[in-house]
Amino acid sequence: MIAFLRGRIFDKQPNRIVVDVNGVGYDVSVPLSTFYGLSEVGGEIALRVHTHVREDALLLFGFATRLEQDLFERLIGVSGIGPKVALAVLSGIEPPELIRAIERSDLARLTAIPGVGKKTSERIVLELKDRLPRVEPAAAGEQVAPLLQRDDLLSALINLGYHRPLAEKAVEAAIKRMPDGDFERTLKQALRELAK
Repeated sequence: MIAFLRGRIFDKQPNRIVVDVNGVGYDVSVPLSTFYGLSEVGGEIALRVHTHVREDALLLFGFATRLEQDLFERLIGVSGIGPKVALAVLSGIEPPELIRAIERSDLARLTAIPGVGKKTSERIVLELKDRLPRVEPAAAGEQVAPLLQRDDLLSALINLGYHRPLAEKAVEAAIKRMPDGDFERTLKQALRELAK
């Protein structure tokens, strides 16, 4: 089983990269949360890997963090959810927000993820609510800003036309930089994060 890869990025597309490890190319599927953190083609990369074996294929799924990998492995343990749906879930919502949505049984947020319907959302909540990974407060995006402000910021960026995963990252980064900022100042900081 392949559990870790370190090498150079040979090719990259959303949800899929090829990692060159000493002249051998590994085709790895990745969630958008991992993809957006990658360097350019030719850059160094280190990924945690989940090896998925089927009778007709050997598939590799790569993750930037232990939390992403842990959530992926728990998601594929839910009945009716395979690796592609689990990857879609992680691509449609940041891991800390996924944990919050499951803890709060927020079916509306889960069904907003492309490819996830109401029944799948209900199964995720039912089967994972008591089996979520323990997250350090810093990794969970400490609740320094009221959840209402976080949701308002996210809604504002989405209404401006930004994709949800990018908007979520920008909001988290802005809140970390300006934990005591009001809505307007934090929104401006989030826009600066998106412009980087």
